[in-house]
Amino acid sequence: MTRQIHRRNAAVQVWTAYLDNRAKRHRDSRFLVHGVRPITQALAHDWPLETLLYRLGDPGLSAWAREILETSAVPAVGLAPELMADLGEKTGGPPELVAVAECAGGDLTGYELGEPGEAPPVVVVFDRPNSPGNLGTVIRSADAFGASAVVVAGHGADQYDPRCVRASTGSLFAVPVFRVPGPAEVLEFRDRQVARGVPTRIVGTDENGECAIFDEDLIDATILVVGNETSGMSAAWLAACDRTVTIPMGGSASSLGAPSAAAVALYEISRQRRTFAR
Repeated sequence: MTRQIHRRNAAVQVWTAYLDNRAKRHRDSRFLVHGVRPITQALAHDWPLETLLYRLGDPGLSAWAREILETSAVPAVGLAPELMADLGEKTGGPPELVAVAECAGGDLTGYELGEPGEAPPVVVVFDRPNSPGNLGTVIRSADAFGASAVVVAGHGADQYDPRCVRASTGSLFAVPVFRVPGPAEVLEFRDRQVARGVPTRIVGTDENGECAIFDEDLIDATILVVGNETSGMSAAWLAACDRTVTIPMGGSASSLGAPSAAAVALYEISRQRRTFAR
């Protein structure tokens, strides 16, 4: 029989804090996962989960939730509906299932990708993202277009914010996400890749780029830098780029949002490589 909680206690208070308290998430190395696909993806990728929290009472749990609880080895705790409502996102009723996950450690120092002769890897750098939702969307696009990793630069949004986890639709659990203070660690990574025989360039998206993205050869290993949603790439990142590219646009829009720019650039990299393969 699983443990059940019907009144707010210390454990529930800690779990609730993970919703919007970044400091507590990082102190405890724990975060919450909401939604069918994110939880399913976390389990599919063997992400370390500490607890599965499920809703007690009526209405009953869905077949999906029951199967997760019956087949997973993760400890389960039943919570009264009003307690689950506190742990849920602001829209909708009490969630039927919420996972308490462990934060995954990762250091770009010493990280290596690919081997000479293999398909050239792609890494996405997001410079100081303002919005957790935008960061999650970029992680989702990186996964969709075959990027090997995402790097969050500077003091930007937290990849373990529930809004980011939800926006990634589970891709957070499939793509390594690193954090760096600035360009130095990425430049060192680029230099290590080159020394290993994996030619790698840093290419930034910028409205004043040196050429249109479809005119740039993106066949080799690429570190794609996407700027901050408000101010674009910092001067330090502009200096770090081997090349900057622009995404031609029509209409009255002055620029694309960061997630859209990342998706377009990643699609173009994928398109060029598929064309080259033919």
